[in-house]
Amino acid sequence: MPMVSRYSPQVFNAHSVLAAMERSLAMIELSTDGKVLWANDHFAQIMGYETEEMPGLVHQQFCTADFVNSPGYSELWDNLRSGQIFQEKISRVSKDGRLLWFEATYMPVFNNEGQVEGILKIATDITARENAAVRLLDELQHMAQELLGRTEEGIAGGRQIEETIEGIASESSENMKVLGALEHEAESIQGTIRTIREVAKQTNLLALNAAIEAAHAGEHGRGFNVVATEVRKLAKQADETAKAVQANLAGIAAEVGNMAKGMRRSQEMIAESQQRARKAVGEFAEIGQSAYQLEEKAQDFKNMI
Repeated sequence: MPMVSRYSPQVFNAHSVLAAMERSLAMIELSTDGKVLWANDHFAQIMGYETEEMPGLVHQQFCTADFVNSPGYSELWDNLRSGQIFQEKISRVSKDGRLLWFEATYMPVFNNEGQVEGILKIATDITARENAAVRLLDELQHMAQELLGRTEEGIAGGRQIEETIEGIASESSENMKVLGALEHEAESIQGTIRTIREVAKQTNLLALNAAIEAAHAGEHGRGFNVVATEVRKLAKQADETAKAVQANLAGIAAEVGNMAKGMRRSQEMIAESQQRARKAVGEFAEIGQSAYQLEEKAQDFKNMI
């Protein structure tokens, strides 16, 4: 007995195939002028009608006003009447005004003379899938917009921090100049003190010589000896005072030096903070650009569906 291919027309007849399609797909028959001739229960239920309501309705009732009034609607029917098949994702309006989405195929039906005598439409309801995709894209756009907004806030905050750091850096630079001037003045005063101590030493030496000469002068040199003694006392006091001032200046100079070292470290930290702030602003800007591109892609995809 010869084997029969499972795909041979002998396996299924046209009636059984049509019955299977009618059970699983939304189907409707239209005249060439767009009137409903017949619709199966599946199509009527999806559109919100009773099956017996369908005959006599017109195709325009299932379409949005924008589509009916567009050139595309007339083009659709002109092509169908000329025998062209139309297959596309479409939107239609239910009896209660809900927007529905279908994957649909419009197939012209020919008579024995090869003329189009009607249109058969087979459709699959994809409304739930489309609505879910739209909700997902809306959420995606919202997230992108929120991310963009927060990024812009981050950029603004980063720039404020950068400006603040620049202000601190400028002030720190001025303080370094002041400290440098103090160090210079301290060195200058120390030089003056060294001069004073040298003068005190010379004065003390002269007073000592004067006292020796006064001693040689005997009775006549007593008054001069008293003056020389007082001069030595003053020279000693000047030297001791100069030593004390020099010690204080040395302490001040050490503190100024420590402050200068601290300021230099602060300047290094400020410079590093400036670099980090600029890097953060740059990264925020890149995130903002990515969020903007994400929003654009989501909108493009939303328009496609």
